[in-house]
Amino acid sequence: MTRTILVADDEQNILETLSAYLRQDGFNVVTARTGREALFHFRDVTPDLVLLDVMMPEMDGWAVARAIRKESGVPLMFLTARIDDIDQVAGLEIGADEYITKPFSPRVVVAKVRALLRRAYGELAAEPELWRVRDLELNGETHTVTLRGQPVELTPNEFGLLGILMARPGRVFTRMELLDQLEGEAYAAYERTIDVHVKNLRKKIETDPRDPDYIETVYGVGYRMRPDHE
Repeated sequence: MTRTILVADDEQNILETLSAYLRQDGFNVVTARTGREALFHFRDVTPDLVLLDVMMPEMDGWAVARAIRKESGVPLMFLTARIDDIDQVAGLEIGADEYITKPFSPRVVVAKVRALLRRAYGELAAEPELWRVRDLELNGETHTVTLRGQPVELTPNEFGLLGILMARPGRVFTRMELLDQLEGEAYAAYERTIDVHVKNLRKKIETDPRDPDYIETVYGVGYRMRPDHE
């Protein structure tokens, strides 16, 4: 199946370069140079992944991402020249799955696109599994999550993180372990991204995110899925 990638950036040379590399790798590519154009194309073609620049005219990347997240859990990657941790955390809290800073290697971007697509559409589907923890259920075959029978919309990284924890209830994972399993690589500087993903997950599955029933913080270590018998 040929995947469609939406690339939004106001710099024409970046659009042309990324489009060329992505098409060479077998993807369909749709481009946009403004935030409004990006949102229009997203709703028109329903891409499989979105590459989104932060600083764009008409609507910035933050606003576009918020609009997308109200409608879809599609894999989303930010492209930006802003390297501050606070900006990266803000992007992740909106629901982004990756944050790539400029300048970047187009080959690296393509590799990250492929990795994110595998996580979103293929990684758990290769091993059809059904995990249940009390009222929470994750189906790896259909790539769905339900809570008390109601569907829960998750981003690819949120889905992957929840799958790791639900597969081993009671097992404590360090942030580095979770990051390594989720991303395929772990760097200490990025450990905070796990905290952001957990925070977003708790908002979606916990009755009270400040007093979680499912994802527990093990202080000084990391996180675990609280097992049924506790």
